Amino acid sequence: MREHELYELWLKNATEDSDLIEELESIKGDDEAIKDRFYRDLEFGTAGLRGVIGAGSFRLNIYTIRRATQGLADYVNSAYENASVAIAYDSRIKSDLFSKEAARVLAANGIKAYIYSELMPTPMLSWAVRALGCKAGIVCTASHNPSKYNGYKAYGEDGCQMTIEAADIVLSKINNTPMFGGAKLIDFEDGLANGMIEYISQDVIDAYLDEVQKRQIHPEVCAASGLKVVYTPLNGTGNKPVRAILDRIGVKDVTIVPEQENPDGNFPTCPFPNPEIKEALHLGLELCKTVKPDLLLATDPDCDRVGIAVPDSEGNYVLFSGNEVGAMLLEYICKERIALGKMPKNPVAVKSIVSTAIADAIAADYGVEMRNVLTGFKFIGEQIGYLEADNEADRFIFGFEESYGYLGGSYVRDKDAVIGSMLICEMAAYYRSIGVSLLEAREAMYKKYGNYVHTVSSFTCEGAAGMEEMARIMGELHANAPADIAGFKVVAIDDYLTSESVDIVTGAKKAITLPKSDVLCYTLENKATVIIRPSGTEPKIKAYYTTVAAEREEAVALGDKISAAFKASLGF
Repeated sequence: MREHELYELWLKNATEDSDLIEELESIKGDDEAIKDRFYRDLEFGTAGLRGVIGAGSFRLNIYTIRRATQGLADYVNSAYENASVAIAYDSRIKSDLFSKEAARVLAANGIKAYIYSELMPTPMLSWAVRALGCKAGIVCTASHNPSKYNGYKAYGEDGCQMTIEAADIVLSKINNTPMFGGAKLIDFEDGLANGMIEYISQDVIDAYLDEVQKRQIHPEVCAASGLKVVYTPLNGTGNKPVRAILDRIGVKDVTIVPEQENPDGNFPTCPFPNPEIKEALHLGLELCKTVKPDLLLATDPDCDRVGIAVPDSEGNYVLFSGNEVGAMLLEYICKERIALGKMPKNPVAVKSIVSTAIADAIAADYGVEMRNVLTGFKFIGEQIGYLEADNEADRFIFGFEESYGYLGGSYVRDKDAVIGSMLICEMAAYYRSIGVSLLEAREAMYKKYGNYVHTVSSFTCEGAAGMEEMARIMGELHANAPADIAGFKVVAIDDYLTSESVDIVTGAKKAITLPKSDVLCYTLENKATVIIRPSGTEPKIKAYYTTVAAEREEAVALGDKISAAFKASLGF
């Protein structure tokens, strides 16, 4: 069916949401606007759905939510009996509405829906799935994307994001569901009355916080430290749980950035509510000038990522990267668990292939097995599942991604900014207790293991033309690898789509055992690496650069040179 025919179908049938009616009327006669909304469906994958909120098959709205949930319900009912599904949502525009629509569809299909009564972090959805014995989970969030986006993430019974195999089955069932009238529905209040929809109790929330708190290494250190913190939830879900866990561990001096305290899906003070981006922390950094805390914490809207800044000797606040925090937490956990006799036998840490290689050196130094997996925290969760299947979940000590995601226990299977905030505060308090700042601890790490510098370039490709451009760029790179980047010869290529690693110098080839993925890694003659992949959740291509040198300035300059040359080679 062509775009204009779909548009007319929606104009006739999308009558339950006044926002959609208004939008459809406003684009009448606008061919480009119509094409952008109807040229394809939102694609359901292992990350679920993510897209711009609005009218059309390529937008997130009550109809695409219902259709996706009907597909999920059909899958659950085909695989399980008497199943239940947990639902959470964040502060984004229409997240609460979308979560209730999902509950209505599940209940109408005979699947009990457990739903939080207020917005909750994504990791608390992963927790609820396992705590309540559910067969799947849904969280309505678009993580750190701009306010025009929302999303629908689906989880399996293990608390991990849905596997490729399960997502493919759900997608096939979605494709067999008509957009209008294809999803079964009951009234939300009727579902509550007949017990097919149930609010998740406070006991479940408290049990989650108990599990986080158990992961302290030095339980006494925070209360005795006098640590002063400025915290911003960036108008998201972290406000209550992060403050609750900090209060529990004895961090009492917490000042909240007032403009970013309460939930607001418009994110009026930060167009990109992402703790990776300095602009999102502007108000927090300004407040630090007055409060003068030991630490600035910032969590993203669904509270699965956390960023930090710390004061230098002149009172200016320095941002740490996700790679730096992840490596420092790994080193702290290893060193202190060994010192206290709390390290398990044959400990395991897990990180993504695009995350800092300094972590591999740290793990080796402390006798920890480091497992490198594809990007996506579900792959880290999957490794925890393998350990749990062998009754060895306690071997897992830490997992992280460079994109500010950390996990310090097996109680959930997704990155968790609540435990990330707790461990960061504990680490800061501990180092403070021995007279060491976080800046000094970071420098000591680099002195011991080498100056690893990591940078990321993102190339945005919006709309239908953008998706085609992304496919063209990746196809060209797979077919024709560069001989050099910034004048440095490419000496090895890892192609995760063909599962082949090639040594350009010797011609030797070996298999890559990770699942196939549209990722390329180029190793240069100077030990630098360039990894490129399309984002699984945003319309952009990401390139990750790693350089290592004896002096930090040299590594930074080298990274700048390589990234500029690679960006130019892609035509950006």
